[in-house]
Amino acid sequence: MRLLFVGDVVGRAGRQILVDRLPGLVSDHRLDFVVVNGENSAGGFGITEEICRDFLDAGADAVTLGNHAFDQREALVFIARQDRLIRPVNFPPGTPGRGAGMFIARNGARVLVVNVMGRVYMDALDDPFRAVEREVEASPLGEQCDAILVDVHAEATSEKQAMGYFLDGRASLVVGTHTHVPTSDHRILPAGTGYMSDAGMTGDYDSVLGMDKDEPLHRFLTKVPSQRFTPALGAATLSGVAVELDDVTGLATAIAPLRIGGVLEETIPRFWMG
Repeated sequence: MRLLFVGDVVGRAGRQILVDRLPGLVSDHRLDFVVVNGENSAGGFGITEEICRDFLDAGADAVTLGNHAFDQREALVFIARQDRLIRPVNFPPGTPGRGAGMFIARNGARVLVVNVMGRVYMDALDDPFRAVEREVEASPLGEQCDAILVDVHAEATSEKQAMGYFLDGRASLVVGTHTHVPTSDHRILPAGTGYMSDAGMTGDYDSVLGMDKDEPLHRFLTKVPSQRFTPALGAATLSGVAVELDDVTGLATAIAPLRIGGVLEETIPRFWMG
């Protein structure tokens, strides 16, 4: 089974490369299931219903979020009727939407997608470890589902790594989002879970984390804001991580980063070429 996770889509440039390239990736490489983090897709802050629909139409099977989940006020309404849009599972009880979802992949497999937000240097939500554990224990890998993908939207690499080991052998892939810079620590953990600390962003890397450079530089130099942050609009890179899973155990047999377009060095998973 082939899974692709696409890192945080930032603004118009990120949206455009995703919509342009994802359909070809799905068909050319026979991808069974695709998850896209879309929490920065609407002007860098949140997501709209139209953008979410565009991602799904392009080939995403689920869209995850993060700390900007509700920056676009319409998300408070449409998330309740869009069952493929997943916000962090550890938001307080009563928050609109859902933090996990079970989906059917193109090959007929059952895939559980869980989105969770870290607490280190971020908003103090409910315990991310116990929140994820409840979802995983309710639908164990190899029993109630054939694959489990966990998007850990967190600032601290230590917290992401800890989540990876906490779920090792119980999830197919644990991947970090939020920091917008792809890490090179993709690997299969000892008990078989694929892991990467951050999948990187899908957006213009000639920027400061996807934002036009001028305002972040101004704030660093003066400590005074002069205008709103706006997404950079140059050539974007589609960044993510690909995994192949054992069809019996649901655990990872191969993992590799994906980067296409823009200013970063391009890399395509070798196991897609067979």
